[in-house]
Amino acid sequence: MHPVLFEVGSITIYSYGFLIAVGCVAAFTYMWKNSKMTFDQANTLFILLIIAGVIGGKLFLLFEDPMGYLRSPRRLISTSGFVFYGSLLLCIPTMLVFFRRNKLPVLPMLDVMAIVTCIVHCFGRIGCFMAGCCYGLPTDSWLGVVFTDPVCQAKPLNTPIHPTQLYEATFILLLTIGLLILKKRKTFDGQVFLVYLMVYAFGRSIIEMFRGDLERGFVVKDILSNSQFISLLIVAVAAWFYVKLSRKAKLIVQ
Repeated sequence: MHPVLFEVGSITIYSYGFLIAVGCVAAFTYMWKNSKMTFDQANTLFILLIIAGVIGGKLFLLFEDPMGYLRSPRRLISTSGFVFYGSLLLCIPTMLVFFRRNKLPVLPMLDVMAIVTCIVHCFGRIGCFMAGCCYGLPTDSWLGVVFTDPVCQAKPLNTPIHPTQLYEATFILLLTIGLLILKKRKTFDGQVFLVYLMVYAFGRSIIEMFRGDLERGFVVKDILSNSQFISLLIVAVAAWFYVKLSRKAKLIVQ
């Protein structure tokens, strides 16, 4: 689409990085204003999450081409893009440790962080669309989008493909609205975060069926992708905690 947003002399501003930055600013603002953290605590947590997100997102690239990255470890650093689930799965323990060490209420904070994650992720997926990564399969549907810029990562160029990045961005936006409504009506702490995990994982597994970047890796070739497999695990674990916390909340009320 438009991988390069603009250039000023020798400085190049890429669309993906710019939109991630905008998403981070918006997410940080929401997190700080809707939690009991001080500005310093919020700032420290956000920096830790950025570091964890980068490390986790890069490490999960190994699943796409294990032998290739092991033969050439520098590719892991130089290649563009991240695996969202890698970032998420490393950010969760990072948050848990931070909340406990700073004596912050873990479950209420996770509810806030569910929306924070959605904000960053939504902007990130729009960035993916601009960069052409995470592209979809060729299609004759009216929803098809044609990528023409040779710099973008979408394949094949000049062919209508599913804009899976926009599918997911729209899905995450709707999920964010739903979580904001749920946050005001939740029956137990942690509910918003667990609903986020389950709904996102379910929606992601469906969107995966329209993805065309086959190099992302499969557990069962052309049937079950790495992300779909992780989605199944996330739904199962989150559902277990949801039932456990829901029952606990009912016992307390009684």
